[in-house]
Amino acid sequence: MAALPALMLAATLAVQLLLVGYSLTIADGAAEAGALAGAAGRDSRAAARDALPRWARGRSRVTAGDGRVRVEIRPPAPLPALSEALGVSSEAWSRTPRGGAG
Repeated sequence: MAALPALMLAATLAVQLLLVGYSLTIADGAAEAGALAGAAGRDSRAAARDALPRWARGRSRVTAGDGRVRVEIRPPAPLPALSEALGVSSEAWSRTPRGGAG
């Protein structure tokens, strides 16, 4: 029984680290989706936001310009300050093709 609080703390930390890792993974995918959309001449910011799961859209900030897409996500956490401190971001770049098919 004495070890139960320590086990609960360890489990909570492990889950929090998994949430941070998952948030980074989806930020990577969203940034890449935005960059690919920009290379195809579409709205890269909208594409990046659409690539995020619904829960992450309200916890994210997407910026895009000059072929660069940056996605920042605050992972779920028990305290808002902790969520801010553990925020993750990812960037992807692209450039539109020049010339024609060839």
